[in-house]
Amino acid sequence: MITLIAAAAENNALGKDNNLLWHLPDDFKRFKQITTGHHIIMGRKTFESFPKPLPNRTHVIITRQENYDVPEGCLVVNSLEKAIAVCPKEEEEIFIIGGGEIYTQSMKIADKIELTRVFTAPEADTFFPEINLEEWKLTFEEFHTKDEKHAFDFSFLTYVRL
Repeated sequence: MITLIAAAAENNALGKDNNLLWHLPDDFKRFKQITTGHHIIMGRKTFESFPKPLPNRTHVIITRQENYDVPEGCLVVNSLEKAIAVCPKEEEEIFIIGGGEIYTQSMKIADKIELTRVFTAPEADTFFPEINLEEWKLTFEEFHTKDEKHAFDFSFLTYVRL
């Protein structure tokens, strides 16, 4: 199963200047819980936005750069198709974690979307693709109000392909 996992604003904003637009500890906890122990596929810029590789996950980085240097345990490929192909066939779920271009490429082949909808509409340069509700069904929704640790209201949403 291929799952897209993202946090996107109401205008589908994901980030600006290779940075996230918000700090939501509960979203980070959910991301860690869902992706730990799995292969995570990302573009080079997404990988470079991390201070170091995320623990207990196999990073698959898509880049057109020849001889792109990554830490031990990370895999480098030059296409989404190759990224999926290097993930073990027995792995139940692989995760696409960004960025915008990789999400757009993978939207047509994904089986599930784990989306944190952040209730704001900031300026951004990277966006999540539009979810076509004729192709996707919302199967889970959990609303969270802003508090001292979370500057925005947000909802955890799960979509499955129809």
